[in-house]
Amino acid sequence: MRSRRCSRSGCSEPATSTLTYVYSDSTAVLGPLATQAEPHCYDLCRTHATALSAPRGWEVIRLAADPDPRPSSDDLLALADAVREVGLSYDPPPPGEEPARTRPGIVELRRRGHLTVLADPDA
Repeated sequence: MRSRRCSRSGCSEPATSTLTYVYSDSTAVLGPLATQAEPHCYDLCRTHATALSAPRGWEVIRLAADPDPRPSSDDLLALADAVREVGLSYDPPPPGEEPARTRPGIVELRRRGHLTVLADPDA
């Protein structure tokens, strides 16, 4: 994965923060580096993020960077609960009806939203 560079012209330092403007509120929001580059945001290096100033009458909001950006146990538990809910709500197909097959060897048991329960082919 290629790291993003500072948006300031002439700067080749790696980006550490993302700057977004809320024109309707005359506010500049400086926060942690966004996960994806957005066309209306600016990625800034540490030096340019620290030296950031806004036009007169504008407010600058600086959001603290998360010191540990890894998924938390809460995120993992929420994902496990969502998968468990779909798996436990499995209703077998009516007698004589085959479960849906997505690819050869893969049997789809149930769908809910973007989650799909697949049968274990070795079981």
